[in-house]
Amino acid sequence: MMDHRIALLSSGHQDFVTGMVDLSVRGLPPGYADGEFVFTRRGRQNDDGTWTAVPEGRSIRYSAIVALGVGTLTEQRQRAALAGDSLLDLVGNLIKRLPEVTGAGDAALICWAAAEAGHADLDLALNRLAELDAGGPIYTVEAAWALAALVAAGVTDGRAERARERLLAGLAGNRLYPHALGKGALVPRYRAHVGCFADQVYPLQALARLHAATGDAEALRAAEQVAEGICHAQGPQGEWWWHYDARTGSVVEGYPVYSVHQLSMGPMALLDLADSGGTAYVAEISKGLDWMIERPSFVLEELALTWRKEARADPRKLVRGVRAVATGVHQGMRLGVLDRIYPPVAVDRECRPYELGWLLYAWLSTCGQPS
Repeated sequence: MMDHRIALLSSGHQDFVTGMVDLSVRGLPPGYADGEFVFTRRGRQNDDGTWTAVPEGRSIRYSAIVALGVGTLTEQRQRAALAGDSLLDLVGNLIKRLPEVTGAGDAALICWAAAEAGHADLDLALNRLAELDAGGPIYTVEAAWALAALVAAGVTDGRAERARERLLAGLAGNRLYPHALGKGALVPRYRAHVGCFADQVYPLQALARLHAATGDAEALRAAEQVAEGICHAQGPQGEWWWHYDARTGSVVEGYPVYSVHQLSMGPMALLDLADSGGTAYVAEISKGLDWMIERPSFVLEELALTWRKEARADPRKLVRGVRAVATGVHQGMRLGVLDRIYPPVAVDRECRPYELGWLLYAWLSTCGQPS
């Protein structure tokens, strides 16, 4: 039986997504070592023009995201993705690492994964999240993950209410989300009005899941506002652009365009919204997939990975910074000459495990639907 999310697509898109799910299961084991996932698999070109992918580093955050994705698979496929380990093995290793976790976002992801995996030590993860998320300014992505984790864990006390209020307050007076919430100097003043794509999709997802769990109408309205904003700004080839003016919803800087946004994060948030009773943006999801389909060189079947992004070859992210300053001075100022000076011609040839983890979660998870 086809998963209900994939079944929303046309037959061609269904075949593509099913193939990408299979690729993700095959692509995870090469990045798995000693009970956790690497930070990245970096592409290196051989003398004959072929590519290899070299594992680098370790990442608790990416391991937790993979745990969420792998949790959507059958037990047999879970073990295939984890080189023989079980999902509870992976989540248990993450919980053991909690004392060294210093960021609320990482703790939230471990909570979320533990809740969905049904791990017996979920309370340990919730307690660590409470220690690290004690109020004050916070990055929008981490605030969204905290709410999603509490929803997944079934927490309904003051912690959940504070996480809800914080996320809803961050949208007040804005069209979309900025990069940080609360009073403080987490981001430079010149770009305080800018929010990236991740700053939109994770709150959208958390609010949709809150509505699915509790019937929170205000959360659904906020999720709908963000979804409509990113879909209105979607590029002509289906691009999910990178940086937005949170005040107006206009695009500050489109590039890089990330494979994970096209394949996973955009669909994941919008499908959670549809599952929770909100608008179904199937056309926009399909258009985003087309961006990948039209770039077959971004999918490497032989290595079971996708290249990370299409970007400008600008030094030190110059275009992004200049446009942030320009739109801070005058809303809507784009400085179009920068598009000609720095066209998007660079390809980032690496693949991070979370990209495959979110792909599984996007297409195989449920939100407000029977599992």
